[in-house]
Amino acid sequence: MQKAISILSAAIVVLALGATLFPRTKASAQSKVSPIKSAKNMKKILFVVTSHDKKGSTGAPTGYYLGEVSHAWEVLKNAGYEIDFVSPKGGKAPVDGLDLKDAVNKAFWEDEVYRHKVENTLKPSEVNPADYAAIYYAGGHGTMWDFPEDEAIAAIATRIYENDGVVGAVCHGPAGLVNVRLSDGTYLVDGKKVNAFTNEEETAVKLDNVVPFLLESKLIERGARFEKSGLWQPHVTVDGRLVTGQNPASAKGVGEGVLAVLQERGEPAAAH
Repeated sequence: MQKAISILSAAIVVLALGATLFPRTKASAQSKVSPIKSAKNMKKILFVVTSHDKKGSTGAPTGYYLGEVSHAWEVLKNAGYEIDFVSPKGGKAPVDGLDLKDAVNKAFWEDEVYRHKVENTLKPSEVNPADYAAIYYAGGHGTMWDFPEDEAIAAIATRIYENDGVVGAVCHGPAGLVNVRLSDGTYLVDGKKVNAFTNEEETAVKLDNVVPFLLESKLIERGARFEKSGLWQPHVTVDGRLVTGQNPASAKGVGEGVLAVLQERGEPAAAH
């Protein structure tokens, strides 16, 4: 009898300890279900780069400007966003401004994943706009020849923007915005504060008579409220979900502006 009582007492102690150490097991399991969006709902950012590699009739090489990709990339990648690349033609994008003394350029160029992505860009037909929280147009003079007339990428930008996404662009990247129309037929930039490579900067690099149009003038023609600073000064303009920058020195600031808008909207990043 005494042995049975001892066994019963031990069992009671074990049950009591279990209740103390592992309370409300069912509730603990439910706590794993949080209001945070699931991974499949977390969105990426789409970088647009040019496929064009010549400055008009000069024959001089051009392409996307590396620093305008890398400095925005660093900000957004470090914040946890996965970035994809698209270009009008898809495949390897021509690069300009390949300055590997710039530590950020070097980090991007030596990143195997992203170097592969920019040398194997998506075609517009391979992009699902619903996957992206933002689209960012990187500059480089090549954009002046192929961005404006690319209806497929313009349609992607419209979809992302009208799905409450963010549109960013820097330097000559806003060339991609000049023909982007919203569903109501209005230009995306109409009535909005916008910044881009200025007429004065184009004249300073002696390409004002080479590019097919002056970007500042074209944006104003589309109804943009153009803002600018002096030659080569960083300048970033934010108007709602549109973030634009003036020149290569503005690329990091545009990345930061895009990130700030995304964070204000509570948009989670997709793990990369």
